[in-house]
Amino acid sequence: MAAAILAMVPSYISRSVAGSYDNEAVAIFALVFTFYLYVKTLNTGSLFYATLNALSYFYMVCSWGGYTFIINLIPMHVLLCIVTGRYSSRLYIAYAPLVILGTLLAALVPVVGFNAVLTSEHFASFLVFIILHVVAFVYYIKGLLTPRLFKMAMTLVITVGLAVCFAVVAILVALVASSPTKGWSGRSLSLLDPTYASKYIPIIASVSEHQPPTWPSYFMDINVLAFLVPAGIISCFLPLSDASSFMVLYLVTAVYFSGVMVRLMLVLAPAACILSGIALSSAFDVLTRSMKFQLSKLFDDGPAISGNGSPNGSSASTVNTSSSKNEKTEKSEAAPKEKQSKKNRRKDKEVTESVSVKPKKEKRLSVLPLEASIVSTLLLIALGGFYVVHCVWAAAEAYSAPSIVLTSRSREGLHVFDDFREAYAWLSHNTDVDDKVASWWDYGYQTTAMANRTVIVDNNTWNNTHIATVGTAMSSPEKAAWEIFDSLDVKYVLVV
Repeated sequence: MAAAILAMVPSYISRSVAGSYDNEAVAIFALVFTFYLYVKTLNTGSLFYATLNALSYFYMVCSWGGYTFIINLIPMHVLLCIVTGRYSSRLYIAYAPLVILGTLLAALVPVVGFNAVLTSEHFASFLVFIILHVVAFVYYIKGLLTPRLFKMAMTLVITVGLAVCFAVVAILVALVASSPTKGWSGRSLSLLDPTYASKYIPIIASVSEHQPPTWPSYFMDINVLAFLVPAGIISCFLPLSDASSFMVLYLVTAVYFSGVMVRLMLVLAPAACILSGIALSSAFDVLTRSMKFQLSKLFDDGPAISGNGSPNGSSASTVNTSSSKNEKTEKSEAAPKEKQSKKNRRKDKEVTESVSVKPKKEKRLSVLPLEASIVSTLLLIALGGFYVVHCVWAAAEAYSAPSIVLTSRSREGLHVFDDFREAYAWLSHNTDVDDKVASWWDYGYQTTAMANRTVIVDNNTWNNTHIATVGTAMSSPEKAAWEIFDSLDVKYVLVV
């Protein structure tokens, strides 16, 4: 059910529809698949799934820079399990291979390289990795030593562990202090401190996708799922397991990050779909069970046949009268013997009735009336139909138009603005292949793809110096701007 909801959620369609196909379309699959394999390893304790989890994490690193969300969320869940006393060998198998193998594979990606072990985004995974091994060692020696020796060993382990932790923290502090941004990237700092980008990195704050969302954005991107998610959270706590606690933690962090940047609504969408699927599955389970129970009870208690209305009523009455006479004679003969047995039978009946009443009451608590079950089922089906209609509308109207062709509607009809495509076509037909084009970074990818020309800055925005230089040239007088563009070997300037 969660897969069907996720397949049409507008937030995901915005990144996977034709004309807007982005790397997040692949990355979200890798994100969800990594979380699935992590939970699968938690439930099974299989090293095979742990290895697949590391490979899926490597796929995520190759796809999108948002892989740091995985390498911080999973350590948070491991630490939560340790603090709440839910440590097990399955938790160790699920996390340790991911850190070792996943980090080694991530370092093979050219864009990441040694940043997989040198940046602050990855330090939490290493710190939790050390804590996990300390806890595993404590549980191991606890099974080998007597309680007295275990207390002595615990004192030694705590002393050595604190010394190692202080040494690791000191090294990390030294590495972080040597970086002007404390080892964090600009986007990560803007997530942890929403005011950081507007203060120090205006280019990040200037992007519309990096602005905080409005309340209508949630209804636009996840629609009715916003009302189903709380019910899914309640279902996760009944009962609470390692997998359900991970889902709750995933949702909480995704809600926070989506509240800082509207583009991270894409990360919230899978969590909302999964919890909504859990809520709908639990609701349909209760409703269908109630309808089945009520209908079976209705048919079982159907037309009751009385003794007088039966065709053999006279014979039945004669049998009853004759049997009553025989019973009277038998009772007069064996009355003293049966007194004690009747008392015992009454006691047995009282005990069995008192025991059987409780499960009947418990079953009745989870069974709804037939009318309420039918109405609730129809309302949920109608809610799902409304969700499908909204998703189709969002895909057709909001997310299907290509970004290089703009459309608008008025009383005269549909208007198409084709200026971007015409500009790229002019560059493609009237300039040399080796010519360099200067434009604002928003149009970098489109110029490269549509016009097949080299640009100075593009949407990657990794070189802030070049972006600042182009911005200075565009805001300067013509003479100063010409000198700046000439130093960059620019032949054409694209202004749309």
